[in-house]
This record gives sequence, structure tokens and C-alpha cells, in this order.
Amino acid sequence: MARLRNHMAEPIRVMGISGTFSSESANGRLLQIAFKHCESMGAECVIWDNSSPLPFVGEEGCWEDTAVKSYKEMASASDAFILSSPEYHGTMSGVMKNSLDFLSYDQTTDKAFALMSTLGGQSNSNTLNHMRISVRWIHGWVVPEQVAVGNVRSAFDENGDLVDEKFDQRIRGMVRSLIDSAEYLRSKR
Repeated sequence: MARLRNHMAEPIRVMGISGTFSSESANGRLLQIAFKHCESMGAECVIWDNSSPLPFVGEEGCWEDTAVKSYKEMASASDAFILSSPEYHGTMSGVMKNSLDFLSYDQTTDKAFALMSTLGGQSNSNTLNHMRISVRWIHGWVVPEQVAVGNVRSAFDENGDLVDEKFDQRIRGMVRSLIDSAEYLRSKR
């Protein structure tokens, strides 16, 4: 029990990864909304900035790239992750897939993940399921709560808030599950 109390003194560190290059995108905005809830629950939040993109996995020298090293260090220092990707042609974006491909079980084993996606049309869970499969391969634990925001062009108001309050409630519940799971998993490491 002493080990659990010592870990509880340190806030859970949540890393956000967006499947788009801009933090002003719908997926960047979803991460900001999720972070608001994380911080209200005492978590510390960091986001990987895609404005200077990671190289493609497999490019010559990609593993020695300074951005890749920084990305992996940020992931290693995090207790939990929130992934938010647009759905393109029935799956996660190439940006999200490339970001996940640079992670390995060294950074993610027994760490909690939460998943969100946006779609231009009707909501479905293709992207969420594909991200869940990728996370399992790197030994992460995905919480059961997930959020898919369909008809994304009309999902946010002029202030960047979700029009439908139910989405905000679902994100809050997902974040609560993420923080609880991260605390539990961290106590076992």
C-alpha cells in the first residue's frame, strides 16, 4: 500500500497524440477538451506537437532523428495516452499510424490509452478499432470508453466547444476511466 500512496503523490502524466498536423483541427480540439477534464482530475497533460512532423518509419536515419528521440522520451515519461484521429477511408490517418509505429512496448507496456476519432459522415468505430489493435501490439491497455464524433463539420460551435453536451459527458467519463486505469497500472509497475 505504501507503493501506491507514493505513486499517488505524483500526478498522472497524460500524453496526447493527434492524427493531424494542426492543433487547431477537430482532433486537436478534442484533445484540448479531454485535457481540460484530465487537469480537473489532477493529471498533468502534454501533447506531441505535429507541426514539425516525425519522419516516416523506415526512412533512412529515422530512428536517430532528434524529433523521434524526443517523441519516444515524452512517451516513456508518460503514464497514459489519449489518441485522437480523423477517419480516412475507413481507418486512422497516416499521421496517427506513423506516430504509433514509432512507439514500442518499451514506452507503452502497462500504460492506459483512451481513443477518440472524428468522421465527416455518420459515426462508426473503424478508426477506434484499428487504433485499439495497434495499441494492443505495443502492450498498452485501452479503456473501454471511447468517443467517435461524426458529422465533424457541424460538431463544434464558434468557440470550439462541442455542440452536443453528450459528447463532452462521454469524454469526461472516458478521461475518468483513463486516469483510474493509469493510477492502477502505475501502482503495479
